[in-house]
Amino acid sequence: MVPTIRIENIASYVGQQVTIQGWLYNSTHKGKLIFLRLRDGSGMTQGVVFRPDVGDDLFEMLKQIGQESSLMVTGTVRENERAPGVPKGYEVGVEQIKVLQETHEYPITPKEHGVEFLMDNRHLWLRSSLQWAVMRVRATIKRAIIDFLDDEGFLNIDTPIITPAAAEGTSTLFEIDYFDEKAFLAQTGQLYNEANIGAFGKVYCFGPTFRAEKSKTRRHLAEFWMVEPEMAFFDLDDLMAFEERFVEYIVQTTLARRGPELEMLERDTTVLANIKAPFPRMSYDEAVARIQAIREAADDPELKDLLQIEWGDDFGSPHETELAKQFGQPVFVYGYPTQVKAFYMEPWPGRPEVCKSVDLLAPEGYGEIIGGSERMSDPDVLMAAIKRHELPLEHYGWYVDLRKYGSVPHSGFGLGLERTVAWICGLEHIRQTSPFPRTLNRMKP
Repeated sequence: MVPTIRIENIASYVGQQVTIQGWLYNSTHKGKLIFLRLRDGSGMTQGVVFRPDVGDDLFEMLKQIGQESSLMVTGTVRENERAPGVPKGYEVGVEQIKVLQETHEYPITPKEHGVEFLMDNRHLWLRSSLQWAVMRVRATIKRAIIDFLDDEGFLNIDTPIITPAAAEGTSTLFEIDYFDEKAFLAQTGQLYNEANIGAFGKVYCFGPTFRAEKSKTRRHLAEFWMVEPEMAFFDLDDLMAFEERFVEYIVQTTLARRGPELEMLERDTTVLANIKAPFPRMSYDEAVARIQAIREAADDPELKDLLQIEWGDDFGSPHETELAKQFGQPVFVYGYPTQVKAFYMEPWPGRPEVCKSVDLLAPEGYGEIIGGSERMSDPDVLMAAIKRHELPLEHYGWYVDLRKYGSVPHSGFGLGLERTVAWICGLEHIRQTSPFPRTLNRMKP
């Protein structure tokens, strides 16, 4: 019986007759030969059709079938170092083909298409080789995240998507009607994870989060995935040491497992190979001074304008990009002004205007991929922060309770999956990192 195989395993079947079930990515023909580029979801390979092997009728029909026709191809696997594919160097000498559906006028052709057209046809654009590569890298990054945290003794706990109050700021909430009561789509699972660490010590949630920012930048989505580890008995230094090991593992694992996909994306993998802990660290104070120095030295008036900053301002994309340019590694910036961070962050000893916060900025202009902090552990300090931010105590009473019964120093962070995928893949825009992205102006398909 002829085995049906997945293309990703083709190297194990050299010299054997196999069947591949998949789709026609493209084809070319010359004389008595047709070269079929076949894909099956796991990889791509070349099918070589020789007219005397298949007969005139089938050969003529195969010359006419269109892109994305669905096929069952039977033939013998052979090595050919020039054969394109993932994996490279293998092809199938075609002996039989069954056409399940013959397709014509597929809307996405090899010619150039505009981004809006491609996004309107996202359900089909996902079949293209580059989008296929991105999604495979995304899946590997997601698996690396889970494997690392599980191996470190974390417990995966699911947190609510529907919440009664804000966690990161009231201006970016999607409001919903919850049985005639106002509720919101979750911006983060962090507050609930702080409850979970009291039971389990080290936990993480990993799922979709929602931000109603009216932003059109290349770094923003309205719906995105975030992993949020939370750890009892961790201070800010412990947090940074953990984050750099975490990011190193994600990058190096992806590099090892998805080399062919990164090559398809034309990613400079030498940059990724150098992502090794420890990462550089600087305080917010030092970062502001560096940005001001870069601005003073800049000749470009537009750059000077973009880099305008005073102590107390939050960083924008240009600030993060210029800071990260100075390092070949991700860089930590810690100790941000309290006024630009969330209410629950621990004040810096002796400097209440500063909090124990830290962002990790990716190199090459990709900006913040991790935001975290040491959390407030004193109930009185937390109560004062809630009042200062004029938050409704009825929604945060349980959160204060966590500091009354066995409170300990604790820390956590959120890593945005899509931003991490964009960085590792070297993509210009974050919309390509999500199978079906949700942006300010797009909710379909």
